[in-house]
Amino acid sequence: MILIADSGSTKTTWLCLGNEGVTTLGINPIRDNEETISKAIERGREALYNQSKESGKYSFLPQEIDHVYFYGAGCIPPYSTTVKRLIQRAYPNAKVSVESDMMGAALALCGHNEGIACILGTGSNSCHFDGKKIINQTPALGYILGDEGSGASLGKRLVGDILKKQLPTSIQESFYEETSLSQHEIIDRVYRQPMPNMFLASLTPFLARHLDNSKVEALVVDEFRRFLRRNIKNYGRPELAVHFVGGITATFAKQLQKAIEKEGLILGQIMSHPIVGMEKYHLETCEKGI
Repeated sequence: MILIADSGSTKTTWLCLGNEGVTTLGINPIRDNEETISKAIERGREALYNQSKESGKYSFLPQEIDHVYFYGAGCIPPYSTTVKRLIQRAYPNAKVSVESDMMGAALALCGHNEGIACILGTGSNSCHFDGKKIINQTPALGYILGDEGSGASLGKRLVGDILKKQLPTSIQESFYEETSLSQHEIIDRVYRQPMPNMFLASLTPFLARHLDNSKVEALVVDEFRRFLRRNIKNYGRPELAVHFVGGITATFAKQLQKAIEKEGLILGQIMSHPIVGMEKYHLETCEKGI
């Protein structure tokens, strides 16, 4: 039996091929210590066992797992070795592979084909995938230096334009009414409270509700164009389809398409959750015996 996992800093989705997935706490080895990671893996194992019992569709026994494919945020050397060791302990008879969330996104979006794979969520990332491995990658650099097109970057532009009165008065009034935030609270959340990137990304639903306003839509389209110009065009392969995964791409699909067209690129797949594409990839790999 094959187990795959898609893990971000917030949540992890575990899925035995051919069955429904379960969601548990996120794992990020750059942030989390061994005890935290071990507990998260154990909770995933318990959730899978409980699901198998409740559904009656399959039997889940850790010792019967042959392969574990784990794709996660922060899973780069040397941090990935810790995750691999702890997963191996939980699934002693399995061959364990631990790769980055970017690799997981590339497999989910491109399969065995060459293409450009992008993640647009709280943060943003991208790579040039040759059908087997990542061969080029523009550094994401985080929400302060980079992360163009991400929820954090969109939120940063939104509050900046609100506070500097760059958006129509009606939008400014709606923002304060709908979010109940003051200028003081915004400054405090961004500069004094933990995880300001998460706070900024949490403001993107406001943008989604007001896309009928031309200034709001222009802000979103322009931010996506910044992502494409500063990240995707670096690969120098305009003939390749550009694929996207993540909550931001699903919410703003029309605006993303407009940005792609304006930049003269080719839009590929838009996928909300990479686990769906990961499952398809591994099922096809098993069938083909690759």
